[in-house]
Amino acid sequence: MSDHIELFKEKAKLVSAQVTEVASMDEAYQFVVDLCDKKEACQLMMSGCAEAVSDPAQELCDTKQRKVVAAPNLEEADFEKLAALCKAQDFDCIRQGMRQHLGGIDIGFTVCQGGIAETGTLMLESNDEEVRLATMVAEHHVAVLPKSLIKADSYDLEQELGERLGNGPSYTALITGPSRTADIERVLALGVHGPLELHILLLEA
Repeated sequence: MSDHIELFKEKAKLVSAQVTEVASMDEAYQFVVDLCDKKEACQLMMSGCAEAVSDPAQELCDTKQRKVVAAPNLEEADFEKLAALCKAQDFDCIRQGMRQHLGGIDIGFTVCQGGIAETGTLMLESNDEEVRLATMVAEHHVAVLPKSLIKADSYDLEQELGERLGNGPSYTALITGPSRTADIERVLALGVHGPLELHILLLEA
């Protein structure tokens, strides 16, 4: 198992993911709050801000909204712990309503169901639209991955994936590194189609 963990860390870092080991979920929640505190709030993106507008409209264009942490796949008790930490820092913490925050989710926080050491890949059940949105539109995605769920390669996940797909349509996501593209003049750019940063928290479990 230790070999799987070390390989996962190596491969994840090669695709620009940032990997940190945590001893508990409480430590993971504190990581999220500290990360959110350090980053600038998402700037409100509004149509017409490049044009000459009235003073009140310009003030709105320049407004930076409250910071938002989205944690859609946490259990109620766990969400309450994270929400309390966010409240102490004056951040909003939400589990649903992602469509009302499409221009400004700072941190998308999820707990993953598996990992692949060979490629540094996360497996995340995304059947819930709230999970899909939180991991697609957040500036930073923080994903907790229990070390016990890391497999050597994709073949070791074959049976589990087969069971998931066999129960009807599935949005199970395999995530390798932050969003990236080279479509724009063949220059590699991060964060174009999804999170700018991916933080993987390897949990002792």
